[in-house]
Amino acid sequence: MPGTMSSVFFFVVVFVISRIISVIGQVRPWSALLPTHLLDLDIASRLHFDPLTTIAVSTDFGNMVKPAPAAAVLFPSSVDDIAALIKTSYLSANPFPIAARGHGHSIHGQATAPKGVVINMHSLGDGVCKKKARINVSSSSTSGVFFADVGGEQLWIDVLEATLEHGLTPRSWTDYLYLTVGGTLSNGGISGQVHRHGPQIANVYEMDVVTGKGEVVTCSRELNSDLFHAALGGLGQFGVITRARIALERAPQRARWIRLLYDDFSAFTRDQERLISMEEGDKGFDYLEGSLISDESLLNNWRSSFFSEADGARIRSLTTTHGLIYCLELSKYYDKTTAHTLDQEISSALAGLSFIPGLVFSNDVTYVEFLNRVHRGELKLRDQGLWDVPHPWLNLFVPKSRIHDFDAGVFRRILRQNSSTGPILIYPMKKTKWDAQMSTAVPDEEFFYSIGLLRSATDAWEYLENQNKEILRFCEKSCIGFKQYLPHYETRADWEKHFGPKWEKFLAMKTKYDPEAILSPGQKIFTSL
Repeated sequence: MPGTMSSVFFFVVVFVISRIISVIGQVRPWSALLPTHLLDLDIASRLHFDPLTTIAVSTDFGNMVKPAPAAAVLFPSSVDDIAALIKTSYLSANPFPIAARGHGHSIHGQATAPKGVVINMHSLGDGVCKKKARINVSSSSTSGVFFADVGGEQLWIDVLEATLEHGLTPRSWTDYLYLTVGGTLSNGGISGQVHRHGPQIANVYEMDVVTGKGEVVTCSRELNSDLFHAALGGLGQFGVITRARIALERAPQRARWIRLLYDDFSAFTRDQERLISMEEGDKGFDYLEGSLISDESLLNNWRSSFFSEADGARIRSLTTTHGLIYCLELSKYYDKTTAHTLDQEISSALAGLSFIPGLVFSNDVTYVEFLNRVHRGELKLRDQGLWDVPHPWLNLFVPKSRIHDFDAGVFRRILRQNSSTGPILIYPMKKTKWDAQMSTAVPDEEFFYSIGLLRSATDAWEYLENQNKEILRFCEKSCIGFKQYLPHYETRADWEKHFGPKWEKFLAMKTKYDPEAILSPGQKIFTSL
């Protein structure tokens, strides 16, 4: 018995000492930054304070900004963990900043929380069983309305794979599928399907959002509609999206993938606008994007792998002659029931377009291969050591009425020497496909163009960032009337100008749902209210 008692006593002493060491090791470095009573909560064991973890979440895909490290990282096991963290900050005498981080695909540190807590959203869906439990597909609707309830931490590639098991697919996409649902819905979510289905935020039926007060709120167009509209495109300012009900449709099997080349900008834009004006019943294209091709970009752009070596030689001769040419990329989805009419429908849609004769390039791929096309480019860049490099991206919405001025001032002047890696996209959208009640700011014209300078830099990224600033100054001086997509501003005045007539509502929603300005501090919209 004495030996047993001694063993028990020894075990208790070791346990207590270990616990004290653990608590001291966690609290001591951060006692001035976070309230110590965080360690009294049930989430304490899921808070990580070690420098390797906090520094890892203090950078992003942009690889340009180096803000102060987060004080801690929460690895939540449930939505309740997220709510508990946010409520603790909200009720604290000194609220601490909190940012939800999915894939970390921001450019200027928008997903960081300097000296605060970053929520590792992927932790919600860790493990195969947990991931499947966080994607629930409704595939037996008698009304023909299909949807999937998806965790905000889920990657779109996983949503695609889960819905295809039921013969269904989301309607609207981003070009890159390894982004989280909550992340893209907090911005807009755009790709070449926008002309048909609108952005991803226009294809959501319902959400669960953890507000800046730590309250879990279910919202839709009918229920708590102010939060629903504010959070979609709201840059994470009103809450953390933990579930979204995504609209689905029946999935096609294959895609006919086409590229047309133009040497005339007017013809290039006119044809794009004509094609997106075709209604779905007119047998138009399911996807449409345009891009720029110069001799340098053809060599340094992973998208050029679409072309054969012989095609590349022909295209280089054109860029030598014209300096800059334009590529219109199209896709039409089909399956075995529609394959017999595919060629005729494509021929009819292309009739009357003004692309360079004889320069039509076509591939036939599976639906998944087409949607996941950027991932192949990612793997290629990773092999070359060109993925984890600075990405001084700039994304703009430019009104149709000024797109020719933009071409002359930016494409043909400021960017005349563009030797960086990465595509430059340009394609039109229709304002009617965007819900004006949602937070994303777009130009006030029927048609506007999405411009994406998706450039990478192995060195001297500051040169490209300064070039971006020159582009913005040109647009301001020329009164282009643009809006930034994935916006980045440093002052309240710039944010007010960006949101324009939406600003007062944006501010009111912030005051209502995050009155302590806890959430998404990396956006630099609100330092306090």
